[in-house]
Amino acid sequence: MTIINPSMKQRFRGFLPVIVDIETAGVDPERNALLEICAVLINIDEKGYFTPGDCFFEHILPFEGAELDEKSLAFNGIDPYQPLRFALDEKLALSQLFLPIHHALKQYHCQRAVLVGHNAWFDLLFMKAAINRTGIKSPFHAFTCFDTATLSGLVYGQTVLAKAVHAAGISFDPDEAHSAIYDAKKTADLFCAILNRWHGLQLGGGVA
Repeated sequence: MTIINPSMKQRFRGFLPVIVDIETAGVDPERNALLEICAVLINIDEKGYFTPGDCFFEHILPFEGAELDEKSLAFNGIDPYQPLRFALDEKLALSQLFLPIHHALKQYHCQRAVLVGHNAWFDLLFMKAAINRTGIKSPFHAFTCFDTATLSGLVYGQTVLAKAVHAAGISFDPDEAHSAIYDAKKTADLFCAILNRWHGLQLGGGVA
């Protein structure tokens, strides 16, 4: 039987996976505003199985000069300047969101966080654009990411989040979708399900 090291650091070669989902005012990370961001940490137990951990969320005000695409806003239902959003400017929002990630890096003795997302390249590009605008220190690797669309395509034959989650036996409410919190939590559930399925195969001798 394969011996599995349950250390987060050893499991991901010194990287810490952090699930991220964002909502935006368009598809261009340089021109369109970042409006919501949610990050979910994951936990590993003594047997090497994963569960979603703490969730951190921020509403974000459009940066100065940002373009707001009306179709994108109609799709995600966000009013960027609604006062009850209690939105923060990008620099403060990202600084607060990154604090627990930096703490988790120290806790697990990992060198960098890796963004995990469904179509992760989209989230990573918007994240990098906001980091460049604000000049804050990023905990994330600059180009490496883990994409649950690719992983679920391999494991379940599905690439759409709702269908992949359903294939993994996880509930999904389409009325709650397209909010950063809900989609990040479901992506975290999906990522952990894929990791745990692989881990179970290794323990059972099903993987060479």
